[in-house]
Amino acid sequence: MPDLRFSRPDDDSAFEDWRHVHNTIIPTHLLSLDDVRERAGRHHLEVAYLGDVLVGCSTVRPPEEGTATTTVIARVLAAHRGRGFGELIYARGLERARELGAEVIETVVLSSNEDGLRFALKHGFAEIERYLLPGDTIPWVDLRLT
Repeated sequence: MPDLRFSRPDDDSAFEDWRHVHNTIIPTHLLSLDDVRERAGRHHLEVAYLGDVLVGCSTVRPPEEGTATTTVIARVLAAHRGRGFGELIYARGLERARELGAEVIETVVLSSNEDGLRFALKHGFAEIERYLLPGDTIPWVDLRLT
């Protein structure tokens, strides 16, 4: 499999790439560039490219104070799924989570993202909660690595 190139977004072009992947996969929770810039200050974000082609992105939310739970989210654009890219993106996120001291790994998937749910379940995650955010009509699914 060709190597993916990973980068942390640090300019508007890279923030826009991360935002594009997020907003394509999560159309119920669209983010602005300002939202992405703010998230980049709180979370570890990465963008994945195959050559110059945008493939996906990831988010690693560090443990909140007093916990050892880290959230790892890997996203792959539909045109690039089924080729092992999600595995690589997820493995990098998992490695980063462990560097941050994670003892518990969680992820969150929009319930309408059947590919994402299958991926999480295949990789040892188990559903712990489904919920609606205010104004949403599609539930979110929290999953924990078992």
